[in-house]
Amino acid sequence: MLETMKKRNKEFEAIVRMDGCVPFSNQVAGHKCGINNTGVLQHPDGTILKQLQPPPRGPREMLFYKQVYAKDCTDVKLLDLQQHLPKFYGTWAPQESPNEVYLKLEDVTQGFLRPCIMDVKIGRRSYDPFASQEKREEQIRKYPLMEEIGFLLLGMRVYQMDSESYITHDQFYGRSLEKDTVKNGLSRFFYNGKDIRRDAISLIISKIQSILRWFENQTQMHFYASSLLLVYEGFPHGVNGTKHRRIELLQGSECNHTSLTQSGRPCSQPYDTDHLHGIQSERNINGTCGESEDIGMEHQKPEKRVEVKMIDFAHVFISDSPDESYMYGLRNLLSNLEEILKD
Repeated sequence: MLETMKKRNKEFEAIVRMDGCVPFSNQVAGHKCGINNTGVLQHPDGTILKQLQPPPRGPREMLFYKQVYAKDCTDVKLLDLQQHLPKFYGTWAPQESPNEVYLKLEDVTQGFLRPCIMDVKIGRRSYDPFASQEKREEQIRKYPLMEEIGFLLLGMRVYQMDSESYITHDQFYGRSLEKDTVKNGLSRFFYNGKDIRRDAISLIISKIQSILRWFENQTQMHFYASSLLLVYEGFPHGVNGTKHRRIELLQGSECNHTSLTQSGRPCSQPYDTDHLHGIQSERNINGTCGESEDIGMEHQKPEKRVEVKMIDFAHVFISDSPDESYMYGLRNLLSNLEEILKD
């Protein structure tokens, strides 16, 4: 046991030393930090680093991002899709391991003080058309109800007002949900220990409907084993919220001043600059350096209190027909959320 702990501590220290990157604290699903896969990391400039998976999955996901965010992209559907994805900042590799490639992405949870996060896999099946029979059977065994329900809760992290702490549920909780209990499982994501966050549900429904409209008007891609990342602000609104928000941001102002240049690139970090299309110049990629004005939740636009983004694109394939499987999952997810809102 002691040797195992020492080994894990060494692995963690190695990760921390990797150009100042650390394990992403808001990860609720997917690969965690480990011996063979460092999983999702957070770069000092605030972006997210997702390690490229082995071929063909990793290269396929990288190609997807590069096509959607290509500088010379003129495909209206792909340009419209950008609003539903994390911003793509190219690729990155640590100095000591230049062959270890990561996708450099927007941190969707950035700007939330107490982000409540849920990862939901969408679609009637989580294996692609080229999966082996063994792989298909494995995925079906994991959650036989995927075909009928159309989505799977992979993990969630929810801020509790009464205890001022987080509760978490992993993929095993999601797989335990039946057709008649999946709505209750979704409800847990919006329960803050005191109330159901109906305001967050309503705003998230609107964003998912926008994604559904995009799918209803495209016939060029099918998405398998892809997820929606749902985020809403768990911190209370009001004067106290403003005060605490300002304090936390000011404490975070000592962030090495990794502000964006006019081109939209973090000023001190090297990475692939060939695929920076779509990056908007902001005051700061962390939204914090040097800021001293009150920017509490009541100063944000209502739609900024939630975020919904599509993530995980290792199984995206060209098609010539509507993605009925993904749309089925979106519609069933919307139906359950609307029922929670009515209840």
